[in-house]
Amino acid sequence: MDLRPQSGDRLQAGRLHRSYDVVWVLLGLGPPVIAVSDQPDATKYGSLALLAVLALCYATVRKASPYTFLCVLVLVLGAMSYELGGGAAMFIVSLPHFWILARSPRHAIAFSGAAAAFTLVGGTVRRGWDAEFLTGNVVSTLIGYAAGVLLGLWMHRVLGQRDERARRLSAELETTRLRLAEAYQRQGAAEERERLAREIHDTLAQGFASIIVLAEASRAGIGDDPGRSARQLLSIERTARENLAEARVLVGAAPQSGVAAGSVARTLRRTLDRFTEDTGLAVNADLPDIECDQQTRIALLRCTQESLANVRKHAAATTVGVVLARHPDGVELEITDDGRGFVPGPSQGFGLDGMRKRLAELGGELTVTSSLGDGTRLLAVIPTNDQV
Repeated sequence: MDLRPQSGDRLQAGRLHRSYDVVWVLLGLGPPVIAVSDQPDATKYGSLALLAVLALCYATVRKASPYTFLCVLVLVLGAMSYELGGGAAMFIVSLPHFWILARSPRHAIAFSGAAAAFTLVGGTVRRGWDAEFLTGNVVSTLIGYAAGVLLGLWMHRVLGQRDERARRLSAELETTRLRLAEAYQRQGAAEERERLAREIHDTLAQGFASIIVLAEASRAGIGDDPGRSARQLLSIERTARENLAEARVLVGAAPQSGVAAGSVARTLRRTLDRFTEDTGLAVNADLPDIECDQQTRIALLRCTQESLANVRKHAAATTVGVVLARHPDGVELEITDDGRGFVPGPSQGFGLDGMRKRLAELGGELTVTSSLGDGTRLLAVIPTNDQV
C-alpha cells in the first residue's frame, strides 16, 4: 500500500511532513555539521560536502524522484557513519523518510534495511569491532531499524484499515447517490406523465369532447336549422385547430403554454363566448382587466375551461356566473352554476384533482361547494408573486 497521503488527508499530512522536515534538518543534518567542525580538514570538508549533496537532493528531487533521494540518503548515511565513526543517531532520525517516500512497506523495509546495513558497515570499517561501538551505534542502529519496521507496519495497517473504511463509505455513498438519482429520475418521469395527462385532459380531451357534442348537435339539426349547423361546424373547425395547436405544444413543436399573450379578462371572455355559442347557456361574467403573470393567466384559463366542461357534461344548468377579482392576497376566480349539483367527496374526478394540483404549483388552492339540487360554486385563489 502507498503510505503517502491520500486526497482527503493531504492538508494535515502536509503539515506533519513540514514539521518533520524541520526536525530532520535540525536533528538529522545539524548534529553532523557540529560534530565535524573540530575534525581534520579532509574529514570536515568531505562530510560537509556529503551533507550538502544530501540537502540539495532533498530540496530538488525528493518529490519528483523519491527513490533517487532514498538511494542518496542510504549512501550518505553509510559515508557519514564512516566519517564520524558511527551514524546511529542520523539513521534513526532519517527513518521516517523511508516510510513517507516509499510506495509500499516492502520498499520501505528494504531501503531502511539497506540504510541500517550501510550505517553499520561504515562505522565498522572506521572503528572496527570495539566494545564501545558494538554497545553504542550497532545496538542503537539495530534497535532503531527494528522499531522503525514495527512502527511502520503498524501505521501501514492503521492506514490500510482507514482507507478500507473510506473505500467502503465511498462505495456506499456512490450506491446511495445512484439510487437517489434513479429515484429522482422515476419521480421526474412520474411528474412529467402526470403533467402531460393533466394537459391532455385540460386541452385535447376537452376539445375532443366539445367536437363530439357539436358534431352530434350539427348532425341532428342539419335539416331543420342549416344556419345553426353551419355555425356548429365552424366551431368544430375552430376547436380542432386549437387542439392541433395544443398538440404541437405538448410534443414540443411550439412555444410552451399554448396560450396567446394578452389580458386575462379578454382570454376568459373569448372562452365564455365560445361556451355560450356552443351551448346556448346564459353566462353572467364580471371580468375586470387585472394584471397577472402568464402562469397565473394560464391556470385561470384552464380552471375556467374545466369548470365549463363540467357544467356542459354534468350540471344541466341554465345559467353560469363567472367573477374575476383582485384582492390584497391575490387573484380569485369564482364560477357558479344553477345546475343539479353533487355531493363533494375525497375523489371528485381527474379534472378537479388536476385543477387543485395546477393551483398548488402556484401556491394557490381550489374550493368546491355543492349540494344536490343547489348548483355548484368553484373558487380558485392564486396568490400574487409578492404573497407566495
